Amino acid sequence: MTVASWLELSGHAYTANVAAYRAVVGKAKVGAVLKGNAYGHGLLETLSLAHGQVDSLYVITPAEALAIRAWETQHGKPRREVLVIGAVSADDCLELARHQVSAVAADRGFEDTVRALRAAGLKLDVHVHLDTGLGREGFTRAGLEKGEADFFASAQDVITVRGVLSHFSNTEDVTEQDYARTQLANFEAGFALLRARAGVAADVQRHFAASAAALVLPPSRLDVVRVGIALYGLWPSAETRLSARVVLGTLPTLEPVLSWKSPSQVVKWLPAGSFVGYGCTWRCAADTRVAVLPVGYWDGYPRLASGKAYVLVNGQRCPVLGRVMMNHVIVDVTHATADERPVVATLLGRDGDESISAETLAGWAQTIHYETMTRLGPHLRRVVVG
Repeated sequence: MTVASWLELSGHAYTANVAAYRAVVGKAKVGAVLKGNAYGHGLLETLSLAHGQVDSLYVITPAEALAIRAWETQHGKPRREVLVIGAVSADDCLELARHQVSAVAADRGFEDTVRALRAAGLKLDVHVHLDTGLGREGFTRAGLEKGEADFFASAQDVITVRGVLSHFSNTEDVTEQDYARTQLANFEAGFALLRARAGVAADVQRHFAASAAALVLPPSRLDVVRVGIALYGLWPSAETRLSARVVLGTLPTLEPVLSWKSPSQVVKWLPAGSFVGYGCTWRCAADTRVAVLPVGYWDGYPRLASGKAYVLVNGQRCPVLGRVMMNHVIVDVTHATADERPVVATLLGRDGDESISAETLAGWAQTIHYETMTRLGPHLRRVVVG
C-alpha cells in the first residue's frame, strides 16, 4: 500500500539518552515514561527500545500496561516493573493485579479497590501518590493528618505499598527552584505521616523527579527518576537547558529520537500568479516548482504552522506555501530539485546540514513541543532504525 508519511525512531539516539541520564543521576534508577503513545513516538515501538535499557516503565492507562504485558509475552521478554500513574477503577485494579502491574493510590476512594481485591482474592502492588503542591491528584498533608490514608495499615492483606511518589509543579519554567524545594519538604513530611499512620515501610521506593528535576535538582532524584520527554532527545524547556549547564557544569547531550518523512505525491511547475491552497492565501510571485506532500493536520502537522513552516528536501529549506490542509501540504522546491521527479521531504529531523526540531515546529504553531509530538497520529507508520 502507498505510504503517505512515516516516522523513524533512532535506536542509537534512545540508547545515548538513557546513558546520559544514568551518568547524571548516579545511583538512582532510571524509569521511562511511555504515556501519550510514548510522547507520540509509538508505545510498542518505543517499548522495543526501552524495555532492555531502563529499570521501570510508567504509563497513564491500564490499557497501556496490559499492552506492555502482552508484548512481553509475545516476544518472550521478562516482566519489567510497570506502574500505571493515571486514574484506575476498582475493576481496573483487579485486572492489573492479575497481570502483576502496579497502580497508584491517590485518594481514599481507593478503599473501594481494597474491598474488590478482598472479594476477588487478589493482591495488588501500590504506589501512594502525595500532592505536594501541584494541586492535582494525591493525598495532601492535611488529608494525611486527618487520617485519609490510614486504611493502608489495615489493608496489608490485599495491598502491598511498594512506593511513594509525587509530581513537581514548576521545575521546567524557572531557573530557580524555591517552589520545588518546598515540594520536596512537603514530600518528606507526607512520607513521615504515611510511615507513622498508614504502616508504610521506610524502605519503599520513592520517586519524584521527571526529566527536568532529575537534571537540575539533585536532591529530587531519590530512588528512581521518571524520565519522559528527555529520553526522546528533547529538552523539557530552554530554562532546563540553562539550569542544567549551571548545575552540572557540562551539558548532557540529548539526541532526538524521531524523524518524520513524507514522499511527494506530485512535483510540478506553477506559473507566476498561481494561487496555492485553500483560501488563496499564497500567490506565486514567479514560476514556482512545488511538491505536494500527502500529509496534513489529520496526521498531526499543525495548521497554525501555515505560511511559517518549512520542510527539508535534499538538504535545502523549502517553505510551506499557503494553508496546511487536512491531508496535504504544498512546499516550494524550486531550489531543492532540478526536475519533477519525486522527492522525499523531512518534516522533523535532519537532512544534510539542516534540521527541523520539535521545538521549532512547536514555535511555528504557537504551542509547546510536548503537544506537537503527542499529536502525531497513531495511524502513522513508525519504524525503528539504527
